[in-house]
Amino acid sequence: MAQKIIIDTDPGIDDAMAILAALHSPDLEVLGLTAVFGNAVVDTCAQNALRLVELEGNDHIPVAKGCAKPLVLPLDSVGTLVHGRDGFGNTNLPEPCGKLDPRHAAQFIIDTVLAHPHEVTLMPLGPLTNIALACILEPRIIPLVKEVVLMGGSAFALGNVSPVAEANIFHDPHAAEVVFAAPWKVTMIGLDVTMKIVMTPEYLSRLYAAGTPAVRFLEHIQPCYQDFHHAIHGMGGAIHTHDPAVTAYLLAPELFYCERMPVYVETAGHCFGKTIADKYHKIFPSLNLNQGIGGEAGEVLVERPSTTIALRADEAGVLNLLFDLLTKA
Repeated sequence: MAQKIIIDTDPGIDDAMAILAALHSPDLEVLGLTAVFGNAVVDTCAQNALRLVELEGNDHIPVAKGCAKPLVLPLDSVGTLVHGRDGFGNTNLPEPCGKLDPRHAAQFIIDTVLAHPHEVTLMPLGPLTNIALACILEPRIIPLVKEVVLMGGSAFALGNVSPVAEANIFHDPHAAEVVFAAPWKVTMIGLDVTMKIVMTPEYLSRLYAAGTPAVRFLEHIQPCYQDFHHAIHGMGGAIHTHDPAVTAYLLAPELFYCERMPVYVETAGHCFGKTIADKYHKIFPSLNLNQGIGGEAGEVLVERPSTTIALRADEAGVLNLLFDLLTKA
C-alpha cells in the first residue's frame, strides 16, 4: 500500500525535483501540497506548487497556501539569490490554471491527518511554520501523524546560511523548536548527508536526455541553481541534493545511516537557527515550573523526544533512485 504523504513546500528548484520524484512513485500517495514562504514569498510558492501538480496531469492533488512569515519574527528575507525572484530560476513561467484549496495550509494538514489517523507522513521541505502552526491549533494531530520526515538542520556539519545554521531552520527557528519538541516521530534529513550527495553535470546531462516533461522542466529551471552553487562552492555546474533526499529516504530508508538523539533549536544570538544534536544527552531535561522546583513533590522533568538523524548515505544509491524516478515516463 502506498504511503500517504503531505508535502509542505516552498518551491524552489530542489523542491520541484523532490516533488516530481514523489509524484512519479507508485509507492507514495501525495494527498496534497501545502505552501510556505522560504525560497520565495508564499504567494509565489503556492503558484509554483500549482504549476508542479499541473505539469504532468496531477492537478487533482490539492494545493493550500499557508504562512507568509515566521511564527514569531518578521519576514527577513527569502531565497531569491538561490532560486531566483520567481522561485523557479527567473524563468517567468505562465500562470497556472488551477485554484488553491480555500483552507489555510495548517487547517488542510489538520483536516487530512484527522481523516487518516496514523497513516499520514508529513514531508516538510521548507521552513516548519505550517507544521508548527497545525500543532498549535490542533494538538490532537500530534499522536495521529505517522511520521515527520523533514529536510532541514545540521547535526555535525557546518551551516549553509550562517556558519552554524541550515536555511529552512534559520528562516523560522521558533517553529522548528515546536516540531522537534513535540512527542511524535521525526526524521531529520539535513546537511550532514545532503551536502555529500552531489548531482554532477554529467548526471544532470544523462537525466535531461530522458526528455520527459519532468526533466525538461528541471532543465529549464536549473541554471540559476547551478550558478549559485558555483558562485558559493565552486562546483562547476554540480549541485547538492537537498530536498530530493527526503523523497529518497521515504522510499528507501535503508540507503541512509541514522542515529537517534534529541534536537534543540537556538532562537537567538550568534547561533540563531542552529540545530543542536544532543548525542550524549547532556542537555538537562526541562523542568515544568508549575510543578515545583528543588526536588519538591510533584516535580516534572520533561524529556525531549529523540529525533532520527541521517548522518551518512549511500550517495550513489540515492542518485540512482532519483534518476529512475525522474526519468519515468
